[in-house]
Amino acid sequence: MAKLSTDELLEAFKEMTLIELSEFVKQFEETFNVTAAAPVAVAGVAAAGGGDAAAAAEEQDEFDVILTAAGDKKIAVIKEVRSLTSLGLKEAKDLVDGAPKAVVEKVDKATADKAKEQLEAAGATVEVK
Repeated sequence: MAKLSTDELLEAFKEMTLIELSEFVKQFEETFNVTAAAPVAVAGVAAAGGGDAAAAAEEQDEFDVILTAAGDKKIAVIKEVRSLTSLGLKEAKDLVDGAPKAVVEKVDKATADKAKEQLEAAGATVEVK
């Protein structure tokens, strides 16, 4: 098997969707018996241990983008859901019809804000948690 360089791996990851990358991380964790989220959990416990719940909330680094309503332009919202995820047409339509539902989960703040802007531009009502 040919050995891939770090740059080649990064290029491969850039072509993956968020869901594909999430599935890869899960499989990587299972294969090598490691947890990618361990340092984050330790930091969260240390902040909560101080007794200051506000500080723990400020350090939130994973956000979920929740579609609360499709609005008047349902087709445009379905198109945006498909562009943000790797869902097919039927799955994206079911997600939009079943609102409120999470469109993307456990993403960084910048990605969550970008997804929210795209969905709102399409006419959807969205919240970030």
